[in-house]
Amino acid sequence: MDPDAALMLRVKHGDIPAFEELVEKYKQPVINVIYRTLRDFTEAEDLAQNVFVQVYKSAARYEVSAKFSTWLFTIARNLCLNEIRRRSRHPADSLDAQPETEDAPARQYEDVKTFSPNETVLHGELEEKILQAINELPENQRTAVLMCRQEDISYEDIAKILGTSLSATKSLIHRGRETLKQKLKPYLQTGAWKKNDE
Repeated sequence: MDPDAALMLRVKHGDIPAFEELVEKYKQPVINVIYRTLRDFTEAEDLAQNVFVQVYKSAARYEVSAKFSTWLFTIARNLCLNEIRRRSRHPADSLDAQPETEDAPARQYEDVKTFSPNETVLHGELEEKILQAINELPENQRTAVLMCRQEDISYEDIAKILGTSLSATKSLIHRGRETLKQKLKPYLQTGAWKKNDE
């Protein structure tokens, strides 16, 4: 049995330390997925808390039908979709989104090499272009591509989270990557930015 599912079964029987262990293990991956979807670090932290509240509230009904992480990321995805719908109904709310800060997840990965000041600017601009291109993908493609970046989520798990077949999921990821490749080609080939007026 999936060890995390075993932990969740302990949570089902009132084991609080088992729940804390799951939160500790999955808190950052859940925040990362939500942040990449919503681009708001404060909102990502809040929604991640809601994900774990949902997990705890659902403990009594929990049955092992898939990997725990699949079930967890399905909850996270559904809460993200609810938030996206809410924002589309109340667009003014999203104007309050926090600007990206140094402690946001997009910055959490340490760069292996050190960049000179000019390279750092280019690196930051490239990161912004990548995020912008990802955000322009259709929702299912975006979710599939973002989930694919989490190391412990298989194509099979992504298919279950999205509620699609394995072949449809692979197709979504392939199309998403191809779209990103086309949008980012001018930046990745030259390593320099082409101005719009050039």
